[in-house]
Amino acid sequence: MHRYDPSRRLLGVALAGLAGFTDALGFLTAGGYFVSFMSGNTTRLGVDLARDWSLAILPALLITGFVFGVVVGALVAERAGARRKTIVIGMAGGLLILAAIAAQIGSDRIYLAFTLVAMGALNNAFSRKGAVLVGVTYMTGALVRFGQGLAAHLSGHAQPGWLWNGGLWLGLAIGATAGAYSWSRIEGQAAWIAAGFALILLVCAWQIERRTPQSAS
Repeated sequence: MHRYDPSRRLLGVALAGLAGFTDALGFLTAGGYFVSFMSGNTTRLGVDLARDWSLAILPALLITGFVFGVVVGALVAERAGARRKTIVIGMAGGLLILAAIAAQIGSDRIYLAFTLVAMGALNNAFSRKGAVLVGVTYMTGALVRFGQGLAAHLSGHAQPGWLWNGGLWLGLAIGATAGAYSWSRIEGQAAWIAAGFALILLVCAWQIERRTPQSAS
């Protein structure tokens, strides 16, 4: 995160919040599986394979859908150039709108499919030359960098921007809490909140990339 200006850092935290919100909805829809946290789904896959291989079909499909989203998002981001955040977030937002429509008509499978692709694609918002610089749907790496930054700070060798890695995790946690709360109140209708938030972030990304072009966008 340290390579980015404050506006892009805030955008990253907000995208993590969107991922947390969406993952909470997906978790509740899929009965304990995830739409953005594939480490968790991989553990569930292993457990299900050991207990009853037929149960492993669902996590395997979820992982496949997420990877498909990453691939599509990477191809789109590669062609988007300096506008990659706007284009990638716009793509994810469009998919979340389709997911919300699916939730509206009660099709959980279609909802999960669109959401998985959206979350996979969203990780390409902060990428360059095919490498993801900031993962916005998974936080293990961010927590490791936060811990390393804290250790460096305590030893008198503070690294620039290390606190922002903790901010990413906090964004995801707040988003997940908000998603679970929204689900408890309006269930599937909460998918429209995720779609609306994505569109707000689309406008923010467009403004950021228009006003402050950055080669490592």
